[in-house]
Amino acid sequence: MTKRDFLIAATLASIVAAGVTTAHAAEAGKEKCYGIAKAGANDCANATGLHSCSGQAKADNDPNDWKYVATGTCTDMGGSLKAGGKS
Repeated sequence: MTKRDFLIAATLASIVAAGVTTAHAAEAGKEKCYGIAKAGANDCANATGLHSCSGQAKADNDPNDWKYVATGTCTDMGGSLKAGGKS
């Protein structure tokens, strides 16, 4: 392994580690709430696999798209803690 290869590998490892840390930080004190995301404003992948990223919800309040909300507030907002609208 050359010095360049080592630097590339170290950089990639740092990026991956930072992403994992950010993901866990986003979840602290939060829960996934299905059925409250507006079109284009979901936080991540659709539960049924229609898309795999945030901001790709096609319709308001799709029961398979979700947003992070403060823990304990989802059902008060009319959402569900489970995909498909099942509480």
